[in-house]
Amino acid sequence: MTEARGSTGLHGERHPPGTPCWVSLMVHGLATTQEFYGELFGWEFQPGPQQLGPYVRALLDGHEVAGIGQLPPDRHLPIAWTPYFASDDVDLTAETVRHCGGTVGVGPLDAGAAGRLAIASDPMGAVFGIWQAAELLGTDITGVPGTPAWDELLTYDSANVAKFYRTAFGYEEETVVSADLDPVTLNIKGHPVAGIHGVGNTLPRDRGAHWLTYFEVADTDEAATRAVELGGHVLTPPHDTPQGRVAKVTDPEGAVFALVHMVRGED
Repeated sequence: MTEARGSTGLHGERHPPGTPCWVSLMVHGLATTQEFYGELFGWEFQPGPQQLGPYVRALLDGHEVAGIGQLPPDRHLPIAWTPYFASDDVDLTAETVRHCGGTVGVGPLDAGAAGRLAIASDPMGAVFGIWQAAELLGTDITGVPGTPAWDELLTYDSANVAKFYRTAFGYEEETVVSADLDPVTLNIKGHPVAGIHGVGNTLPRDRGAHWLTYFEVADTDEAATRAVELGGHVLTPPHDTPQGRVAKVTDPEGAVFALVHMVRGED
């Protein structure tokens, strides 16, 4: 993790291609999941596009921050938060993903007034979304508790998979040195928007390569405790990092996410 998402693409502006613009979670228990995240982050909910089944948008002070959908009873997929990256042409981006060795599992398809989307995976199997906004522009608030703060890819090696994302979304790449396990920061116009962390064979065997979403909180320790009280689990206890205090937790269905109180100039 490098820093929080910036304000690029907010306040009615379209997110530049490659910008993380939405996060979505598919679960079996939609009502209980809403209760968990509502209590943890103060989210409220309203119905969203139903093309992929029952779906709600999470709101914070009237601003959209995330989406939660319900899986069909017979679908036993990993429960995981999925980041969506902005595209001006989701069909073209999906085709580029295929040419670069990725897989497009869903779409491209229309999502009503919200726009057009596809769900894909990179060559290492990490799942992500592609979002072409229409009337609704995706997440339109950042930097406050309850909002997505950062997206980080945990994968086998950073160097090779970074080439895939750079080609698919046009990212500028920043590395300390170019070894396979060195962190990579993906930039748009010099601004960091996401990270890639190569962890080799330490990836969980039951998950493989995956994107991890960080959510901003006012107090990481209190939020981690509250997550447990609400039926979640702590995977990595709260600890200090150069970017802020971080904990990794799960919700009651096992979706992994991180809590972070970011270090900023005023802290």
